[in-house]
Amino acid sequence: MALKIYINGKLVDKEDAKISVFDHGLLYGDGVFEGIRAYNCLVFKLEAHIDRLYESAHTIMLSIPLTKQELIKAVISTLKANSFKDAYIRLVITRGVGDLGMDPRKCPKASVIIIADKIKLYPEQLYRDGLKIITVPTLRNPSETLNPQIKSLNYLNNIMAKIEAVNSGVEEAILLNSMGFVTECTGDNIFVVKNGELCTPPQYMGILRGVTRDSVLALARAAKIPAREQIMTRHEVFNADELFLTGTAAEIIPVVRVDGRVIGTGKPGTLTLKLMKAFHASTSKDGVKYSVR
Repeated sequence: MALKIYINGKLVDKEDAKISVFDHGLLYGDGVFEGIRAYNCLVFKLEAHIDRLYESAHTIMLSIPLTKQELIKAVISTLKANSFKDAYIRLVITRGVGDLGMDPRKCPKASVIIIADKIKLYPEQLYRDGLKIITVPTLRNPSETLNPQIKSLNYLNNIMAKIEAVNSGVEEAILLNSMGFVTECTGDNIFVVKNGELCTPPQYMGILRGVTRDSVLALARAAKIPAREQIMTRHEVFNADELFLTGTAAEIIPVVRVDGRVIGTGKPGTLTLKLMKAFHASTSKDGVKYSVR
């Protein structure tokens, strides 16, 4: 069965899923997006993702031509059309079709695109054995230039860091901010475990406040695990007892080596494994349910 893509109210085959070359999402990266997961016919944290999408759009003065409930229904329709019980969903809102100038007033209506497909960000072995990552020279964009809470289509900052990671033979990279503090990785938030306490960089350091990040903090507190936001340097990262990354596509993945330094025992830690188990259990509880034939 051909993959069905939602574009502006219509479900079309993947081969027919096209946008105009004059769409400002293509020409200028002018738009916002969300990555969302479905697990066994439940779209995990869908309302939280939709809320964040609308906040991003509002900040860049982009009017989404659907209500939140209409957009939720469109996501579910796309999953049903593809008979997906488990899927990765990419929800994209572009500024829409305009001219070759960047003036957003020339784009009368935003474009809405929903892609549902499978994703495997990392091999299963890395979830068992842990990632090796590095810090890269590329710095996180300052919040004064582009607020990281806007999940925009312009990901070049992240991509440049990803290129540096790949060129160094690793899968992921830590980005520092202009003051030398740890922010996040190219697509994931970062957590340190030290003396039984869970720490992650605060939002004001220049991070995207991840939906999975917030879920992990909530799970930790529910399990009586001390958890807090904390400014951190690479020193705290290097000397962590455990380290892991979180993201919608990655879920929770352990890190065992950073910049050549072994983290903890060099194996995924007890607290990391506990949170991985709790997170997978939570994906069947918190979200919007649907059914497929």
